[in-house]
Amino acid sequence: MTERRAFTCLIVTLIIAASAASAASAASAATAAPAATAAPAAARADAAGAPAITAAVSDPTRPATDTARDANRKPAETLIFAGVRPGDAVADYAAGSGYFTRLFTDVVGPQGHVYSVVPSELFVYPNIVKGIGEIQTWTAHHPNTTVIMASALQATRYPQKLDLFFVAQNYHDLHDNFMGPVDMSAFNAAVYAALKPGGTYLVLDHVAADGAPAEVTDTLHRIEPSTVRREVEAAGFRFEGESSVLANPADPHSAGVFDKSIRGHTDQFIYRFRKPDA
Repeated sequence: MTERRAFTCLIVTLIIAASAASAASAASAATAAPAATAAPAAARADAAGAPAITAAVSDPTRPATDTARDANRKPAETLIFAGVRPGDAVADYAAGSGYFTRLFTDVVGPQGHVYSVVPSELFVYPNIVKGIGEIQTWTAHHPNTTVIMASALQATRYPQKLDLFFVAQNYHDLHDNFMGPVDMSAFNAAVYAALKPGGTYLVLDHVAADGAPAEVTDTLHRIEPSTVRREVEAAGFRFEGESSVLANPADPHSAGVFDKSIRGHTDQFIYRFRKPDA
């Protein structure tokens, strides 16, 4: 562990421990997190939203289908690393059934806004259509959340500039034929344009083996982290750090992510990028 990782881990641990009285289970999970690599100033910025994040994770109104996934998804640690805080404007891209959308909505509060984004290319999957319905029903009572359904590129356009663009376990899909495939240069340029100066672009995905063929994004639903970093930095983003909270060195990277031998326990990376300040 580098000195940066140790410092970041310490900051996150102390903040979450301080809020344990109101959210003991969420805080306990966060204090046990593996380290994240980031600059010290960025680590302090991450911690600013921790009380709101722990409160969101421990919200008793969360669906049981969401809380059952917490052990594998580590939401408190993930969102602290993303740096989301009250008042932010956030895009949850390829939101699925709304797991992170619901958390973001709680965290940003009435002064913030969440765009729960569903690329129309995903409508071929019944579980996605079902998820859209669930999100729409839920957002009817949460006016700080909007569902956006549009093509992969059109779905990167919002009525306001964002503080955070978040894509979890779906960046790899953009490379697949059923998605177009998407022009990744155009996509990442659109994300860049959607963010405020200093805004955050967070990519969480399943790790592919080094040197894996390009079609691994479709066959195994994985992607090489180096591919993501190369594509995102080409759009002008600055790589700011990574989190190992979802890493699993025991994953052989040879099985598809839905394979029973590894499902829910894949080796995953979380990369944080920053749009430079104006």
